[in-house]
Amino acid sequence: MAMSEMRHTTAFVLTAALAVSGPACRTGQPIYDSSHSNHQAAGTIGGILRAGVGGEPVASRAVTAVSLTDATARYSATTNVAGGFSIKVPPGKYRLEVDLRDGERIIQSPGTIDINKSDLDANREVVIGQ
Repeated sequence: MAMSEMRHTTAFVLTAALAVSGPACRTGQPIYDSSHSNHQAAGTIGGILRAGVGGEPVASRAVTAVSLTDATARYSATTNVAGGFSIKVPPGKYRLEVDLRDGERIIQSPGTIDINKSDLDANREVVIGQ
């Protein structure tokens, strides 16, 4: 590539970058959001759903984190083929609910889960059985 072509390509790339970023800057929208909602970074509750203590993983089940301070705040995920789940939640205290089938009950639950800003609580196990 000739030097004049390289300068033209570089100028085009810079112009395109400014065209894309320019409108956002002119609208007065901040690049960094320092609002209160941004300071409530999500934490994560993760774990595995098993059938029986030490049993096989259970796939395709809804696991829901229910806020203990606001029962209407519910955050859900579906277990993967290995029984794993990962639920993003705002800071707070939660309990887990599982989509149970006829005759099933929860045998083991992690109890109250306390999530702080940016926590990763990944080792929760929920066990269901008959």
